[in-house]
Amino acid sequence: MTDPNSAPSCRAAARDDVPLGPGGRPAWARRRVFRSPGTRRVVYAVVFEVLAVLFVTVLLTLVGKEANSSLVLAIANSTIALLWNLAFNTIFEAWERRSGTTGRPLRVRVAHAVLFQLGLVCMLVPTVAFILQVSLGEAIVIEGGLLVFFFLYTAVYAYCFDSVFGLPDSASEPPAGTSTAHPASGVDVLTGPIDRV
Repeated sequence: MTDPNSAPSCRAAARDDVPLGPGGRPAWARRRVFRSPGTRRVVYAVVFEVLAVLFVTVLLTLVGKEANSSLVLAIANSTIALLWNLAFNTIFEAWERRSGTTGRPLRVRVAHAVLFQLGLVCMLVPTVAFILQVSLGEAIVIEGGLLVFFFLYTAVYAYCFDSVFGLPDSASEPPAGTSTAHPASGVDVLTGPIDRV
C-alpha cells in the first residue's frame, strides 16, 4: 500500500502525464502529441487553413460568387493566411514567454484574434479585389463579411485545438519545482525578483 502523503499532487501528476487545456482541464488527447512548438504551430496552421478553404468556398458560393473563383480566392487567402499565421504565432508565443502570461485568459485570446485578423485584412483586401475582379470598396465589404466569420472561427478553433491537444508550453504553467527565473534578469516571471544569496 502506498502512502498517500508521498504521492504527487493531482495537479503535478496531471501536468506530467496529461497536457492541460483551457481552464486547467485535461486535454482530450490525454498525452502530449507535439514534441516541439514548431510542429504544433505547423499542424495548428495547416488544419486551420484546410478547414478555412472549405468554409470560405461554401460561404462565397452561397452569396452568389462563382465556385471556381471562390475556390481560387479561398486557396490564395489561405496561403497568405498560413504564412501570416506561422509568423504571427511565433511572435505571439515569444511575447507570451517574455511576459510570463500563462493559461491564455480570455483577454489574451481576444487580443490574439484581433491582432491576427487586423494584419491579415491588410494583406487580403487587395487579393480579394484582384481575384474576384471587384473594386477595393467591394473587396472591403466582402473581406468585412469574411472578417466577422474568421474572428469567430479563429477564437473557436484556437479554443478547440487547445482543448484537444493542450495549451502550448508558452501558455502553460511550469511543473511544480521548476524554476521560472529568467537567468539574465534575476526575475522569476511568476513571483517577481529573485533573492540572490
